[in-house]
Amino acid sequence: MEAMREVLGIDVSKSKLDIELLINGKVKTKVLQNTPAGHKSLLEWIDKSKASRSSLHVCMEATGVYHEALALKLYDAGIKVSIVNPACIKGFGHGENIRNKNDEIDAGLIARYCLAMNPELWTPPPLEQRQLRGWTLRVQALKDIRQQEENRLEAHTIGGMDDVAMNVKTHITWLDIEIKKLEKEIDDHIDRHPGLKNDAQLIASIPGLGTTTIARVLGHIGDIRRFKNAKAFAAFLGVTPKQRTSGSSVKGRTVMSKTGSSSLRAALFMPSMVARRHNPILRQFADRLLATGMAKKAVIGAVTHKLAHLIYGVIRTGKPFDANFLSNRLAIQDGI
Repeated sequence: MEAMREVLGIDVSKSKLDIELLINGKVKTKVLQNTPAGHKSLLEWIDKSKASRSSLHVCMEATGVYHEALALKLYDAGIKVSIVNPACIKGFGHGENIRNKNDEIDAGLIARYCLAMNPELWTPPPLEQRQLRGWTLRVQALKDIRQQEENRLEAHTIGGMDDVAMNVKTHITWLDIEIKKLEKEIDDHIDRHPGLKNDAQLIASIPGLGTTTIARVLGHIGDIRRFKNAKAFAAFLGVTPKQRTSGSSVKGRTVMSKTGSSSLRAALFMPSMVARRHNPILRQFADRLLATGMAKKAVIGAVTHKLAHLIYGVIRTGKPFDANFLSNRLAIQDGI
């Protein structure tokens, strides 16, 4: 009965969709454009293939923003959709001993992964969350440009090119104004939506986390309550420890897994540095690790892991951060 499941794997790129359908033990393939017209053609092709929309399970990798429009189209059509971490697909491919890689092979691999693993179904994030994510990405893009311009300003100033330096200064001033305007829009956006506002206030109670990081977390993750525990949330971020030991011969050092969003981990790096100094729980935790001889960089990684647990804890319990919570033998979450 398991082999009779209908699954469809899609390898999504910016311009096209490589598709493999497994239905009744048969394989059907198709290549379409990753456009609204291509998405409509996919639904028509699914119907012609005699696959039932109610039982079909579509699986695709998380590919930045390129998969979102298609996933929404399929979800609205009543089709079950799963968005899978590319690392999971890659690991599954290693298990099949696949040595070649192209879009057609990847589509088949995703379909077989869907059939074997039956991944968790995807639910579209609310519009307000997607808007928040878009605004935060835009702010970060402008901040990156500003840093580039600061570097150019220094180079032009040292080179004695005062006219060019003045032009760069003008652009930096404009960027500062735009960044402040967007940050104000983000604050207003959060205030207009009670769910986002409540979660933002809870996360803000944790020392070390500011408004910029809070907006990034909520915009990219949305409802943190969907994770079954803090460990699952930390694993999603990719901040869990990854061990590499075997017997007496393999004793690799423990590192951060880094299987989640790299941009979110980057957004949590500086807050972890601040929390290590100003958050009483995390300061004590970091000092204890340093006393054991752990490297400073590894300690910051461990602090980031614990910070993820704290974020999950305040959201899940609905209670602001309390530095005395743990000392009273109350656990925010198992394993913290």
